Amino acid sequence: MGKRDSRVAYMHPIAMSSGPTIQDYLNRPRPTWEEVKEQLEKKKKGSKALNWKKELEKHREKLLTGSESSSKKRQRKKKEKKKSDRYSSSSSKKDIKGLSKKRKMYSEDKPFII
Repeated sequence: MGKRDSRVAYMHPIAMSSGPTIQDYLNRPRPTWEEVKEQLEKKKKGSKALNWKKELEKHREKLLTGSESSSKKRQRKKKEKKKSDRYSSSSSKKDIKGLSKKRKMYSEDKPFII
C-alpha cells in the first residue's frame, strides 16, 4: 500500500484577508421592487442640473420682461443726478472730471529768467 497524501493547499494570506467574500456579495441587501420603481421614476424626471437650468431660464425671462420698467427707473435716477449736479458748485464738478488739475511744469515750459 502506498503512503497517504499529506499535502495541503496553499492559501495566500493577503488574498484571504482582503475584501468581501463571494458569499457576502450574494447575501447583500437588495432593494425591493417598489424602491426600484421609485428610482426609475426619479431618472425619468430628469437630473437636478437640467431642472435648475430650466428654472434659471424662467427667472431670466422674468427679469428681462421686468427690465423695461427698471430702465425707466435708471433714466429717472440719471435725471435726478443731473439736477443735483446743477446745484452743486462748479469747482467740485471740474475736480470730478479732472479738468481743473494743473499741468505739471517742465523745465522747457518755464520762462527763462536772467
